[in-house]
Amino acid sequence: MNDAAFWDKIAPKYAQDPIKDMAAYEYTLGRTKSYLTTDDHVLEIGCGTGSTALTIAPHVRNITGTDVSPGMIAIANEKAAQTPNASFHAARAETVARGHGPVDAILGFNLFHLVPKAEDIFADIHRALPKGGYFISKTPCLADPSIGVKRHLFRAMIPPMQWIGKAPTVRFFTQVELEQAIQFAGFEVVEAGNFPAISRYIVARKT
Repeated sequence: MNDAAFWDKIAPKYAQDPIKDMAAYEYTLGRTKSYLTTDDHVLEIGCGTGSTALTIAPHVRNITGTDVSPGMIAIANEKAAQTPNASFHAARAETVARGHGPVDAILGFNLFHLVPKAEDIFADIHRALPKGGYFISKTPCLADPSIGVKRHLFRAMIPPMQWIGKAPTVRFFTQVELEQAIQFAGFEVVEAGNFPAISRYIVARKT
């Protein structure tokens, strides 16, 4: 099963699932909004069913959400019926930032551990942004020592789950590896923290 088919299959349930750590979600959402203005054109890669994009929409000029799953995008478009400055379309994360623009900020939440070549996407995001533009992301760092022995359990569980179609592509980053990859793409990290402990929230600026 490819990744698009996997996410299409779980889209209805995904749309109904509650956010596991609402305090962490609301905190990072507030921090994200603090870097955006009502004049900004924003792109979100890996938007899922659009909940975050629709929450941000009232604070920016417009926001475009993309996701590999047409099923996720169909739900997002239904939810966006009353939000004229938000639009959604299906696209692979690996191609979205190439030639997309103009945008002032690019967002990617709970995405980059689910794509095989995140470093290439970081480079494309850097090229798509203007000088001073923001790349804001939140990524589970499943190989980080701070997770403890659970990281070994994650590694052991993923391959058999993928074999039976119960897991998508998964990349195992450490926090250091993730930040270094973003910096290598040409960004300056201006804010970073763990919200929750397993996920690294990073605000990076194109210099």
